[in-house]
Amino acid sequence: MFKDRLDAARQLALALKKYRGQNPLVLAIPRGAVPMTAWIADALNGQMDVVLVRKLRAPSQPEVAIGAVDETGLAYLSPCATTWGLDPQYVKDEIKRQMKTLKSRRGQYSQIRPPIPVQGRVVIVVDDGLATGATMMSALKALRQHHPQRLVCAIPVASPDALANIKPLADETVCLSAPEDFMAVAQFYQEFPQIDDAQVLALLQTKFTA
Repeated sequence: MFKDRLDAARQLALALKKYRGQNPLVLAIPRGAVPMTAWIADALNGQMDVVLVRKLRAPSQPEVAIGAVDETGLAYLSPCATTWGLDPQYVKDEIKRQMKTLKSRRGQYSQIRPPIPVQGRVVIVVDDGLATGATMMSALKALRQHHPQRLVCAIPVASPDALANIKPLADETVCLSAPEDFMAVAQFYQEFPQIDDAQVLALLQTKFTA
């Protein structure tokens, strides 16, 4: 159990301390991971940025991820998606909806600063937890195309299945807990408030212009 995201970030930073001094690029999957990543980047004397991916939502159950899509439009469908008997048109429409959100967010963030190149960098991708792991998998696959020196996945908590799925995609996976009784990320935080777009933009404005 973590007190809040800051507590999780502090514990992750300790687990990642070997990267201090290597100027790591620490990337947040918005929105929940943004405040965590800001703290971790400071603790490791690294740079902070975001990697934009969006989960693809299950019909009638938007909290359930059936996959994810990155900024280029490359979509990943999780194995569990086959059990939904999805209409291919629904998947296409959902990809379009999430791409629209990604485009809007990139437009907002780029007004503050363009994305930092990842090529040749130690890149640490942070999220506040993994249920299906779909968005993390999409992020790692997208970043690998840009040839980082080392690609690290860092999460406080994950379901055992999600952890097993992402490990082959990263050079190193740092996960503080993968409990068998995993039901949802929020169950492992005493405080787990929603992070809205305004909070993300304010934090990025502070970090990017510091």
